[in-house]
Amino acid sequence: MPTSSEHWSLVVAGGGPAGFMAAIAAAEAGLQRVLVLESTPEPLGKVLISGGGRCNVTHACWDPRELVGSYPRGGKALRGPFSRFAAGDAVAWFDEHGLELVEEPDGRMFPRANRSTAVIQCLRRAASAAGVELRTHCALQAARVRTDGGFELEVRQGSDPGSVASGARAKAPAVLLTADRLLLATGSHPSGRRLAQSLGHGLVPPVPSLFTLAFKPNPLVALAGVVMDPVDLELELDLDLGAGPPPPGMAHRFRQSGPLLITHWGLSGPATLRLTAFAARALHHCGYRGTLRVDWSGGRSQPQLEQLFADCRRDQARRQLSNARPWPALSRRLWQHLLDQQGVEPERRWADLGKRQQQGLIENLRRSSYAVAGRGPFGEEFVTAGGVPLGEVNLATMESRLTPGLYLAGELLDVDGITGGFNFQHCWSSGWLAGQAIALN
Repeated sequence: MPTSSEHWSLVVAGGGPAGFMAAIAAAEAGLQRVLVLESTPEPLGKVLISGGGRCNVTHACWDPRELVGSYPRGGKALRGPFSRFAAGDAVAWFDEHGLELVEEPDGRMFPRANRSTAVIQCLRRAASAAGVELRTHCALQAARVRTDGGFELEVRQGSDPGSVASGARAKAPAVLLTADRLLLATGSHPSGRRLAQSLGHGLVPPVPSLFTLAFKPNPLVALAGVVMDPVDLELELDLDLGAGPPPPGMAHRFRQSGPLLITHWGLSGPATLRLTAFAARALHHCGYRGTLRVDWSGGRSQPQLEQLFADCRRDQARRQLSNARPWPALSRRLWQHLLDQQGVEPERRWADLGKRQQQGLIENLRRSSYAVAGRGPFGEEFVTAGGVPLGEVNLATMESRLTPGLYLAGELLDVDGITGGFNFQHCWSSGWLAGQAIALN
């Protein structure tokens, strides 16, 4: 049987960004006996690998009304929380704790040291200075509400529930803790959802978000590595292809613009990731099948393209089509691909381009169509859509409306943002609000 002798004011399940922020905020506000449980050998693993090892901490979006537009799910509900702790507050918080963030031209904000370990060191220093205790290789297995208030927690030591077989986990020693308050900040790990459900919460089924798109076969495979910026994407889905009727109000058409990367399996890049974030549930419903239309011209109109072609026929009349693109930023490899699609010889001079061939090239530049056949490589998804419904949480304090003393923060909630630091920002905001509320309650 588990043994119990430890009592804590606050136990945080999950040593990720939301959990660390909550623990630090609570301890700095005066709460003593704060414990963070992390099932893996090292905390803040997602921080370490994010942004290619640089960690995109937040985004330079200072107005909460604008900030909420970057969250496909949960955006409107976050208006209140962001009015109390948003991107500017996160920048100031890290600066006060010895980490300077710098803004890149696209609005993303990284540590000046340009490495994610600087963020981890900042958070760990702050937690240690505030008196927060961290225990790694410790997974919260079960939580029960005590009749006299607070929680009874069963913790398995020396195990990682995400990587160790269940039989091996069963052999790990069990410890029983008690806590006045419990914060679940377990990210997208199934164990956190299970714990939330055991404490009375519902669950919006999780689906992948922020992923690349695959074409099978891929007509662009020879163009792998080509980047175009900007492009306009339009995804159209047949919702009747789903296993059942679509939920009421589910959209079937989605649009995004921005940089795009062609890969060996399909399309990636910021525009693709933003598109799949907003279309995550509809794509899941359709089995990741649909039609993607790409405007390679960056939004140029038919008359604008016709004028560009007329200018080339006049100014580049003697040059071969393959050596004189309609505009300099158009990828040479993509232009060659479009010529091949229309059966236009690359050696043909601009003066000899026929009207029908010109119209075909313009149509492909404005509206190339591709059949989406699935997601990119398995495991490439960056974020999960779904989790505990926001209506079950008081978003001013992050306390459960169903189980007093239980708090929830971060990706465990049904909130997800697009790429660019927005998911971390929600972790900082929800964690800080939870920590402050716990300390003052």
